[in-house]
Amino acid sequence: ISKGYFYWLVEGTTDSQLGDGVKQKHPNHRYISGLDSPMGTVHGLSKYPYMREGRRIIGRPSFGYSQGFTISEVDISRRDYRDEYYQQTLEPDTYRRLWAVLAGLEAPSVLSGRLAPEDVSRRTRSTIYADSVGIGHYAIDFHPCMTLSPPEAPGNTEREGERRGQGAAYPFQIPLRAMIPQKIDNMLVAGKSIATSHIAAAAYRVHSFEWSSGAAAGTAAAFALDMGIAPYQLINEIPPHNPKLKLLRRRLDENGNPTAFPDTSIFNQDWESWR
Repeated sequence: ISKGYFYWLVEGTTDSQLGDGVKQKHPNHRYISGLDSPMGTVHGLSKYPYMREGRRIIGRPSFGYSQGFTISEVDISRRDYRDEYYQQTLEPDTYRRLWAVLAGLEAPSVLSGRLAPEDVSRRTRSTIYADSVGIGHYAIDFHPCMTLSPPEAPGNTEREGERRGQGAAYPFQIPLRAMIPQKIDNMLVAGKSIATSHIAAAAYRVHSFEWSSGAAAGTAAAFALDMGIAPYQLINEIPPHNPKLKLLRRRLDENGNPTAFPDTSIFNQDWESWR
């Protein structure tokens, strides 16, 4: 497939979705292969495949996450959840819990029924994590699968509904809980394999996030060795706050890997101007 794409790039003038004559030939491209080529392989292809969406962990159960910690769409999305789609699709209790998550400091009133979802003043920021060890920002951006196989089939379309969660996101944090597997004590996960939902993973995937999570994992591992503890012991008490976790976050900040954006606070709920 990769070699076929290269041939199309050089010689092709058609597009399976757009028709004939929409593309110019590019005859100056050269296919480079060999052990001394940029890829370092006889065939000229990468040594390893690129995984657009690989397997992801589920974090350990913690306060508010009885099934295991996961970063979800509602933790970062700017989407308008008053859209009638959500009212018509979700059960009333699920819709109420959705707005409890979006309510910020008013969440207890929403869950208890004292405040109706339609009366909630939605927080316009991402979820703030006490165990944040890095930051990132990118839109919830999908590369959907096609409905038919092979993908180049004439008239093929994207799988229906795949882009439902797509859209802008608020600047977000990388919680340590998303990097710690459920059953392995001496392992930290970074990059696109951290504990995120399918939709949240569409934002937690670009280079700046991967660098930040990688720096966080390395620093956290060294910190755990210095302290004679396992990383999971830093998150066992959330809430309340762990003094050692505070020290780790300070070390990350001092090393130039910020754990929060400027003015991050539960009382600062308006991040609409942050793009």
